[in-house]
Amino acid sequence: MPLDLFDPQTYSNVRRPLLEAEPLPAHCYTERSFFDREVQTIFLKHWNFVGRADMLGKPGDYMAFDFVGIPVLLLRGRDERVRAFYNFCRHRGTPLVTGEGSGLSTLLCPYHSWVYDLTGKLMSAPGMQAAKGFRTADYGLRPIRLETWQGFIFLNFDDKAGPLVDYLGVDFAEEFGSYNFADMVTVRRKEFDLACNWKAYVENAMEAYHVPTVHHTSLIEQKCTVIAGKGHWIALHEEHEGTEAILSDDTTTFPHIAGLKGRADMGTYFNLIYPSTMFGLTRDCMWWLELHPRGPDRTRLIVGSAFPKSTVARADFAEIVQRYYRRWDKSIPEDNVISQLQHQGFSPLVPVAGRLAPDEPVVHVFNNWVLDRVLGRTAA
Repeated sequence: MPLDLFDPQTYSNVRRPLLEAEPLPAHCYTERSFFDREVQTIFLKHWNFVGRADMLGKPGDYMAFDFVGIPVLLLRGRDERVRAFYNFCRHRGTPLVTGEGSGLSTLLCPYHSWVYDLTGKLMSAPGMQAAKGFRTADYGLRPIRLETWQGFIFLNFDDKAGPLVDYLGVDFAEEFGSYNFADMVTVRRKEFDLACNWKAYVENAMEAYHVPTVHHTSLIEQKCTVIAGKGHWIALHEEHEGTEAILSDDTTTFPHIAGLKGRADMGTYFNLIYPSTMFGLTRDCMWWLELHPRGPDRTRLIVGSAFPKSTVARADFAEIVQRYYRRWDKSIPEDNVISQLQHQGFSPLVPVAGRLAPDEPVVHVFNNWVLDRVLGRTAA
């Protein structure tokens, strides 16, 4: 009998307590039908992080990208507001722009020259004057819900979803508010195209079990505590001196962020915001891992870095920040390589069950979070 990918009994061993549990079966990472169900039940229903507002610094700045098969356009208008639209002309669906850029005064369709303003309003549609009942007011760009939290941009494709602040939960601001993200500046973004499933990358980022092996030449062993959020987030917290954002052989660092409180002033968070965003939050800066699933076996990874404005304004910033870049340019490719290597081992034709390690608690929580939504059922 063929395996039923959406039968809860198929995942009974994943649902067991951590010390008895198995990881998700291979088909969860390889089967198109499972990925399509994730798109429908997770990415089209939840808030998805897509960067910071300061990446669009001036009116007319824009970013166009694909997110789970949806063409997205982020655009800063003349009123300084950042908006999101479905990136296609309302005539016959041609994308209006590609990539990233600046200086837009209007949006001109490259196919038939329909023109939109920066709020998405259709200004002109050549040749449509004789079309019966056609009104330009009815054919503006379709907006996508966009909300921000301290400069971070989130999108939601579900108009019925609750607000972002409720999604993150009241304890999110309590736990992380002292970083004062609104005062931070995005200083670098790097993009990678990975041959792996998005979940494999999340799982790797949210466990320290692999650090002594994968990062043995770059990072020191991490001992972390799980912090479970009341909203849609979960974190690992590591207590240590100094910053986690440089390699162990570097000693010159930036000053700590002013006003850090509680655990924020005691070390580093590795924070997962469901479904697919990870924040690294340490005493002097933050970085993020932003995942855009492209299919069961492809993922777009964007790695961003942000520092307080006062740090970026330092005369020696350009020199010292290279030490931070060196850390990320060493450890991130190591994670990329191992995640892609792991994906090569996923084969539904060889259904050999594994076991989760005691040092992988967030992997276990994340696996069950995914199943809750894909199966439409909550674990007992």
